[in-house]
Amino acid sequence: MLVDVKVIPKSSRNLIKQEAARLKAYLTVAPEKGKANQALIELIAEHYNVKKSQVRIVKGARSALKVVSIGK
Repeated sequence: MLVDVKVIPKSSRNLIKQEAARLKAYLTVAPEKGKANQALIELIAEHYNVKKSQVRIVKGARSALKVVSIGK
């Protein structure tokens, strides 16, 4: 399954909200050295109740707008 995600770093808490056609992921970490991407993978894995290894950023690794693959 592919999911469009908009990432908002440096938020007060880690949270995922569903908005129209995409998810909005609020992350407490700064977008430095891949920390936000790793936090996003962990948050999405927890949200969808899958292993972190089943979550992959397909597009937008250096952008706030990302496409994430969830599952096999």
